[in-house]
Amino acid sequence: MVFLYLQIDHDSTTTTTTSSKPQFQSQSQSQSHVVKDKFCVLHKVQSCISSQINNTPARYEARLWLRNTISAFHSLNPPSDQCLVFRNLLDNKAYRKDVAPQLLHLIFQTRPHLVGPIIAKRCHLLNNFFLVSGNNSRILQWFDNFSISSESGHRKGSRALSQFAFANRNTCWDELEWRGAHGQSPAVIATKPHYFQNLDVLRTVQNFLEYVPAFWSSDELTESVKGGDILEIDRRYFVNLVLDLMYEERCRDVWDMVEGFLSEERFSSLCPALLASLDVEGLFYFLRSLGKFLKPNLECKELKFSCCWLEILLSRSFSLSLDQVLLMNSVISKPRQLFRLISDEENKEEEKNLEDIVGSLVGPSNEASWALTRELMEMKREEAVKWIAIQSWILFYILTKECKTPESLELVFLKNGIDFREANEHSFVGSDDSDVETFERRSRKRRKRDKKKKRKVYDFDFGEDKDDQSLEFEFQSSARSWFLSTDGFSFAWNMADVPEHLCMYYLKTWIKQVLSE
Repeated sequence: MVFLYLQIDHDSTTTTTTSSKPQFQSQSQSQSHVVKDKFCVLHKVQSCISSQINNTPARYEARLWLRNTISAFHSLNPPSDQCLVFRNLLDNKAYRKDVAPQLLHLIFQTRPHLVGPIIAKRCHLLNNFFLVSGNNSRILQWFDNFSISSESGHRKGSRALSQFAFANRNTCWDELEWRGAHGQSPAVIATKPHYFQNLDVLRTVQNFLEYVPAFWSSDELTESVKGGDILEIDRRYFVNLVLDLMYEERCRDVWDMVEGFLSEERFSSLCPALLASLDVEGLFYFLRSLGKFLKPNLECKELKFSCCWLEILLSRSFSLSLDQVLLMNSVISKPRQLFRLISDEENKEEEKNLEDIVGSLVGPSNEASWALTRELMEMKREEAVKWIAIQSWILFYILTKECKTPESLELVFLKNGIDFREANEHSFVGSDDSDVETFERRSRKRRKRDKKKKRKVYDFDFGEDKDDQSLEFEFQSSARSWFLSTDGFSFAWNMADVPEHLCMYYLKTWIKQVLSE
């Protein structure tokens, strides 16, 4: 039987209030031996999990899981602190070459209007952008956008070109190249602006590049660039241009734009984009730098979200290693994915080893775990949280492996003091000893009844349909869901989700006790 150790054992503890830390009686010599054995097993499980997540493919997954956990942090305030956290990355020579380009790509994609004025202020640089040999497509994308209706309909560089040509027609009109037998005069174009459709854009812009330098610093071109649309022509080019302005020229207006974006954008949006390029060591560097900026609120202290344990530890004295963080985050945030990783066909030997180790941990009573819990309360917080996390994943592993039927899960509920009712029924099941005995009798009767139903299906269905009927029956039998007292009967939990819910409930119950000091 699986024991979750969620209730205070009054034979071995005394309590003052529901929110206070349990005061345990001293351990006997036999209990001390039990604790030693349990820690030996937990160390073996830790070693087994670590060996899995430290493999190259799995380590990539573990890094992704940690990045997702960091992205969920919500106790970073005010916005200026958020900006400082990412500025640390941008100022670090080891990481800025990866992070800064990602940041600019994100800005270009989501808020190009922030970058447009920076380029517009330095419009003379566009001369080189369009002058590069073999980049005729850049010229056509920006300047070949004339309207067939009116001058006001011209877009992007076409509008700038037409406005500048009219304003300076005495000096530059001859540089306009037209398709066809003859050119067009300013007077004709003024009344028939759609004639600009006949302009040979490529040759005209090439003429302006060579003979009309004033255009490349004109107000008309500056205005056309401010919206940031020009960035779409070649993002990589403009990313490199802005990077030079940031790090080579240290332009204040560029850094003001970057800092404004970092302060205003959501933390959950910045992390996936900016941390994706970091290796696991870089991610850990960023994680440690967050500590002094985190201010966990009441929701966080109640562990409302799966990332709260890490936020709380970071906000205090933090001494965990990278490998410890990866392990703890894997078992806490992704128990199901970790289970699948270890259960993979390629890890059969490791899975068998883990199964044997976990098998030695499960006993007929919860005495061993209460002795362990007493020991955890005396440990350093970080160390205690690690062992609680590993124990919670062991519970998930056992529940997933052993509880294959609704009856087996319902027995777990009863043995662990969890009141429940089926989602499609109104009956309520308590958790005292008489309920357990009654449930076990009913379970035996139900299994007999189910077998009879199965036999009826087999007796009256022949051929290929028989297997389908059997599978349908088994699905209906295992598709049960329950409302549980663990969350105040607020959600219907199905068989697939119960193991993770219970292990998370165990985790929160004891981590809150450990962190409440």
